[in-house]
Amino acid sequence: MQETIRRSLIIALLFFLTGVMPLSLIASERYTEADVLVDNSLNTLRQFIADPNMQAFQDLAKRAQGILIIPQVLRGGFVVGGTGGTGIFLARNMQTGHWNGPAFYTLGSVTFGLQIGAEASQVIMAVMSKKGVDSLLSSSFKLGADVTIAAGPIGAGAKAATADILAYSRSKGAFGGFTVEGAVISTKDGWNESYYGVPASPAEILLNGAVKKGQADELIKLITKIATPTSRKVAY
Repeated sequence: MQETIRRSLIIALLFFLTGVMPLSLIASERYTEADVLVDNSLNTLRQFIADPNMQAFQDLAKRAQGILIIPQVLRGGFVVGGTGGTGIFLARNMQTGHWNGPAFYTLGSVTFGLQIGAEASQVIMAVMSKKGVDSLLSSSFKLGADVTIAAGPIGAGAKAATADILAYSRSKGAFGGFTVEGAVISTKDGWNESYYGVPASPAEILLNGAVKKGQADELIKLITKIATPTSRKVAY
């Protein structure tokens, strides 16, 4: 009984924060926080690619080795501030071109100084290098220290900075570059196990495709569609 109440409160809070209530919640009493996050990540990706200003992101996706989606990143505070969010990562098999995942991660940082207020943003990071993917296979790493990160270019024809990870944010309907220098990204192994029903490391999920879940099929299908080079694009 307590678990049912807890799950209902979590779902209600997610709906309040994101405005997204997955339809599949109606059909499944075993829907987890991880399932909600995957559905919200799909909606976030759809919103990004629906805007013509995100053409540069779609171009980058065709060369990306992985994509990290965080449906909600909260930033703000008073005197001591911070950035935090939970997201999913999908990686491309560079030999076959197939995408695997998702695996689950958190992003967090703490800042000091005079600051008032808070802001919620949707964030997508295009992981452009093997070094970036390898970092996400570790238990945790720091952006800007272990890997380079830069704001992604905006608009058609915009040139991207050379970095392991290129980041975009969307806040209140506006798109823009985004960087969280110094933030730490860590794995959420408990969520991986909750989602797939068995213990699975990021490498097993992302490189080997050892575990899969049909609930993520639509997300993988969409990423495959936008991230496949034009000459190899599969018709849907």
